[in-house]
Amino acid sequence: MAQFRLELGPIPLHHQVYLDLRRALDLGEFKVGERLPTERELASRYGCSLITIRHALGELTREERIERTRGRGTFVLPRRIEHDFAGEASFEEEMRRRGLEATTSMVARHSEPAGEAVARELEIEPGSTVFLVERLRLADGEPLLLEQARLPTSRFPGLLEVDLERNSLYELLAQRYGMQVARTTETIAPVQLPAREARLLAARPRTLALLILGTASTRNGVPVEYTRSYIRTDRTRYRLERNVLRRGWARALEPAMPAVTEGRVAHR
Repeated sequence: MAQFRLELGPIPLHHQVYLDLRRALDLGEFKVGERLPTERELASRYGCSLITIRHALGELTREERIERTRGRGTFVLPRRIEHDFAGEASFEEEMRRRGLEATTSMVARHSEPAGEAVARELEIEPGSTVFLVERLRLADGEPLLLEQARLPTSRFPGLLEVDLERNSLYELLAQRYGMQVARTTETIAPVQLPAREARLLAARPRTLALLILGTASTRNGVPVEYTRSYIRTDRTRYRLERNVLRRGWARALEPAMPAVTEGRVAHR
């Protein structure tokens, strides 16, 4: 890492150090798993106090770019992949935007009887036959999420004959079966990974993951898919934007807003 000269001015010294260290991480000057120089070494490099260095490292720790362990040092963490939870982009599109290569690996594909929870979500009788399509989604070869989708066999005959590693499931449902997914209802909760799922995701058993349960439906409200997805929390981060404007607030603002009549502003 090249010598960086701190400058007195409106930008605090610790933030200048943080920006330079973050740039070094982004450029790969420090590799994932590599230990950073000690606080004293960094203070000597930047010509500043230990407190300034600690503030800068604290910002990087909050961003989960580094991990500080007492007695061992400070280590570089893999950068988390941010996903828009309410977005419309597919997994492949999201990864492509971030410069990552998205791939899919088939884990299991077979038919099985629907349990009560699956039958309830798909609005079919318990014991009815469903297809299980279990796929591992990877970014640059690293597993990020395990997706277990169940679909009614009566609505999608021949589904398992199609290559679902290289083809989009939703595009297939729309083009081949005339069932276009228009809406999904999802719940999300933290869980400990079971041993099998942990092995597939290259994680330790009982480590924390996100579990997303989702039901996909057509515009007419016909459920077509019930999915159980495990997502690694050490490599991904979900973002959710909400509209927090309340109706009461809008009504309170109405008297202060000018009324428009025939293109002219009417002042009250």
